[in-house]
Amino acid sequence: MGSEGTQKLSLFALTGMVIGSMVGAGIFSLPRAFGSATGPFGALIAWSIAGAGMYTLARAFRVLAERKPELDAGVYAYAKAGFGHYAGFLSAFGYWLVGCIADVSYWVLIKSTLGAFFPVFGDGNTVAAVLASSVGLWLFHFMILRGIKEAAAINTIVTVAKIIPILIFILVLAGAFKADVFRGNFWGGEDVTATGVFAQIRATMLVTVFVFIGIEGASVFSRHAKRRSDVGWATILGFASVLCLMVLVTLLPYAVLERAQLAGMRQPSMAAVLESVVGPWGSLFVSAGLLVSVLGAYLAWSLISIEVLFCAARNGDMPRVLARENSNKVPEAALWLTNGIIQLFLISTLFSQDAFTLMVKLTSSMVLVPYLLVAAYAFLVAQRGDTYASRPKERPRDLIFAGIATAYTALLIYAAGLKFLLLSAILYTLGTVLYLQIRREQQKPLFTLGEWLVFAAALAGCLLGIHGLAMGYIII
Repeated sequence: MGSEGTQKLSLFALTGMVIGSMVGAGIFSLPRAFGSATGPFGALIAWSIAGAGMYTLARAFRVLAERKPELDAGVYAYAKAGFGHYAGFLSAFGYWLVGCIADVSYWVLIKSTLGAFFPVFGDGNTVAAVLASSVGLWLFHFMILRGIKEAAAINTIVTVAKIIPILIFILVLAGAFKADVFRGNFWGGEDVTATGVFAQIRATMLVTVFVFIGIEGASVFSRHAKRRSDVGWATILGFASVLCLMVLVTLLPYAVLERAQLAGMRQPSMAAVLESVVGPWGSLFVSAGLLVSVLGAYLAWSLISIEVLFCAARNGDMPRVLARENSNKVPEAALWLTNGIIQLFLISTLFSQDAFTLMVKLTSSMVLVPYLLVAAYAFLVAQRGDTYASRPKERPRDLIFAGIATAYTALLIYAAGLKFLLLSAILYTLGTVLYLQIRREQQKPLFTLGEWLVFAAALAGCLLGIHGLAMGYIII
């Protein structure tokens, strides 16, 4: 995706990739998502937990970027280096599929938002919506074919443009802040017990996972960085910036509206909140911001998806044809396959009642497996003392951060629930068919003993998931 001597990305551009891939649709739905679950007190605790957990994951990415500079494909490369070829393949395949599913959810949301003004688009899953989304899909496709550097530059511009409505929302609500309303909402209800607050916090945790997806954006493009150290800094800067935005967008609405009003708002609830303060133009303004934001996130995830697929193919862990580049140094085969899969998913939304919610939850569940492998590898690097000879004092700190990140992501996989774990197992197991073909072509052994155990566990989950779908106790 560009020769090593060209198409280098600055710290600003890398930070834009992180922010662009994280700030998508989720931030525009936070007022209602939190208002229906908890008050400011519970929200503060939830964001503290999520912020601390995701910060440790960001630190894990930073540590690996600095200590393992030869691993230049981010999520996929770390999983392979730490746990072998099969784990690396599963991470690459799963993360690529996450990008495809996320991009489909973005098109559905775009058409659903437009459906409020043009009924022909409905909830984003009508024939007109799918046709319009398909046109947009292939317009982006041919734009990316012109060059990754140009697409990354457009992503930086879009990132700046979509942050402006969010900042204006924050400034307007800060000016309309009513202390008495905030105090009334603070505990989330009357006579709230510790158990009740815990239940409120738990109800928000998966929401926070979804909005933080994309924290690894700079790591995926590490081989394009002007300086290797920029990758770690871009991850931390992007994470800190987005966390501040998320917390403010969540808390400020509690100071202008009652919690019950927030809980009953339509999505995107940020639009409804601003409309309640400044009038109808507020809703139109935020809706326009949402469209720009989602299109920006779509572009960022398209770049990430093809980069992961290309790097895996270049290293022999995907079919070699996917490493083929065009004259602009864009991996065109990976791009065609990615957008072909997205097109199929778009068509499938015609048969779904709530395609957006399903894809959002499945995306959040599937991405946790690659995150867990990254955190665990960072822990192994620190535990072994690998590359710490020159700076041994940093080892205990990195070991603690990586340990917390590993525990946090493992806990989130559990919290996501059995349904999405089994659905993820189905997709990962189907992907293994491709892995088996790759190993056969390379005349290499299929699995080590440990990999056989992992495959057996994935296959068991796949069979349970298929049985659940067939019997009706898993509903999608």
